[in-house]
Amino acid sequence: MAISSSKPARSSKPKARTAYVCAECGADHNKWQGQCAECGAWNSLSEFVVEPAATAAKGAASRRSGWAGKVDPPKVTALKDVTHTEAERVSTGIGELDRVLGGGLVHGAVVLVGGDPGIGKSTLLLQAVAKMAGELPSLYVTGEESLAQVAGRGARLGLPLDGVHALAETGIEKILEQAAEMRPRLIVADSVQTLWTESLGAAPGSVSQVRESAARLVRYAKETGTAVFLVGHVTKEGGIAGPRVLEHMVDAVLYFEGESGSRFRVLRAFKNRFGAVNELGVFAMGDKGLREVPNPSAIFLSGSREPQPGSCVMVTREGTRPLLVEVQALVDSSPLSNPRRVAVGMEGNRLAMLLAVLHRHGGVGVGDQDVFVNVVGGIRVQETAADLPVLLSVLSSLRDAPLAERTIAFGEVGLSGEIRPVPNGEERLKEAATHGFKRAIVPKANAPRSGQVGEMQVVAVERLADAVDAAI
Repeated sequence: MAISSSKPARSSKPKARTAYVCAECGADHNKWQGQCAECGAWNSLSEFVVEPAATAAKGAASRRSGWAGKVDPPKVTALKDVTHTEAERVSTGIGELDRVLGGGLVHGAVVLVGGDPGIGKSTLLLQAVAKMAGELPSLYVTGEESLAQVAGRGARLGLPLDGVHALAETGIEKILEQAAEMRPRLIVADSVQTLWTESLGAAPGSVSQVRESAARLVRYAKETGTAVFLVGHVTKEGGIAGPRVLEHMVDAVLYFEGESGSRFRVLRAFKNRFGAVNELGVFAMGDKGLREVPNPSAIFLSGSREPQPGSCVMVTREGTRPLLVEVQALVDSSPLSNPRRVAVGMEGNRLAMLLAVLHRHGGVGVGDQDVFVNVVGGIRVQETAADLPVLLSVLSSLRDAPLAERTIAFGEVGLSGEIRPVPNGEERLKEAATHGFKRAIVPKANAPRSGQVGEMQVVAVERLADAVDAAI
């Protein structure tokens, strides 16, 4: 007599496995452990569900058929045979935002916008969605506010909300289901830290939830050509919360910055696959939302008409835009055995190095003085063109003697005391001339042959000692 087995037949269906991914380096581990074996970071592993290869491929195929119709299988192609076309851009209706994006929004682009709470991220994107609604069908997904709050903000700002559709939802599956039905050309997810997926057991806002939710939105954007804005929270260190890989997944990373108590906001691009990085957009916050500042140089300059000791105007360059920025310095006798060196808006180590060069090659010592340097307007200058203006402002404060009226300066200072040229010197001089400056102290290699630009006299210097003599 045949004996039947009571054990059920094994299913051949592959099962999803659980992995633990490091938020710092992205390394994959089979089990949770306190320290990442790859990068050594502590408490950085988070749960992440990995779909089997067959299931993932089947899901991707079904999504492609549902979102974009039939898709041809990929094939290897020689790059020389690939026809290249310029990416089609759509204006957001906000000139400063278009500038930072590289000329407009690209179809299928995923843009991550980060910034401090209350800085104006949601206001900026709601204004952009309202202005683009007539050209691009838009879906504003809010996970932090109710629809009544979003509509109330739009009405308070006086925005046309006729073509704007909104959805209060945090489940990524439901969001994509609504998007597949509505087929918008622009999606705003506010914010990515509130999104979650049913395939993971982790809490919303965790590293694995943020990573998987963002990955699904990126996949949807690329397969359907839908532009996506992701709003991201920032940590206390100033970086975008969540896994570091989030910034690698998107096409552009924009940071919204502003000093507390100031109505001015700065939008800066740190990554952009469709335009220049370090591009800058300037806005002013008012009762009707964010307003563009067409001439940002004016807000970074002092309102004082008379020259003041310890002040020097420089021409910095942010992306493709030259900006006039005022650098202020205060030098005072120090009661401390170790005088202070404080730099706001520039690197502190570079200030210490420049003061050493000023002593060694300029013959001016501030070893017993406290030195404070500030870049006006809350802007942070990272290029070496600020070297010469910083030293001239320090010298002016030390001697209590202002620079000549309507004078600007820029140039890199080398360790041997030489004044080195900086890129785009002619454009910097033209920008200063349009703002009425009459005199410029610049590196010799950046000076025009005629010795002046318009009515502005250009003083070319080769050594730090020459710049000191020409300044005061």
